[in-house]
Amino acid sequence: MLKGIRRIGEYFILMKKIFNKPAKFSIFFKQLVLELTKIGLNSISIVIIVSIFIGAVVTIQQYLNIDDPLIPGYLIGFVTRDALILEFSPTLIGLILAGKVGSNIASELGTMRVTEQIDALEIMGINSASFLILPKIIAAMFFFPILIILSIYIGIIGGWIGGNSVGVLASDFIAGLQYEYSQYYMTYSIIKTAVFALIITSVSAFFGFTTKGGAINVGISSTKAVVYSSIIILIFNYILTDLLLT
Repeated sequence: MLKGIRRIGEYFILMKKIFNKPAKFSIFFKQLVLELTKIGLNSISIVIIVSIFIGAVVTIQQYLNIDDPLIPGYLIGFVTRDALILEFSPTLIGLILAGKVGSNIASELGTMRVTEQIDALEIMGINSASFLILPKIIAAMFFFPILIILSIYIGIIGGWIGGNSVGVLASDFIAGLQYEYSQYYMTYSIIKTAVFALIITSVSAFFGFTTKGGAINVGISSTKAVVYSSIIILIFNYILTDLLLT
């Protein structure tokens, strides 16, 4: 219990060090561009692959569960759209990115810690926490919402493909996508994604930055980063849903 409280305290102390004004904006900007590529652009392919199959599966399941002539056909597209926007895209993709991006951040910083590269930066008077971690947080909070918007649209395309395979009329599916659309749902999804981005990058960076020992401990830190990020994401998913949708 006390160890857990101490670790939480260490996390917030690290966060205080991270959110400081960068010493040189030119170097910070170059680091930010690098992180946008590593965290954002390199994640597009896995987001597309996962989203298209999620959309197809959700549509097929709705078709099988709503197989009643008294229920209008457009309801399948309606349910698929809201399921993707409200839950599947932000939460499931968030968990996948926690595994991909989170483990990468933890292993990168953990390796730098055990090879004393972070110590070298601090000896030179550089705020290593801000220099190494802040660009990752900004890049994730900027690019993750873009990935989630992409995931929603790709998921809808996957739903249309999956619906065609089981006999859902394209006209009914499109009518369902347009039925009682609420722009607030997209806002909710983006807010939730930005929070998840902060959780993934900060928690993973914390475990990587505080790694002690050798190469084995780097692997342990990467595992902890993914596990704890996923748990916290699920907790905040419930909290944000309760706060923003009720």
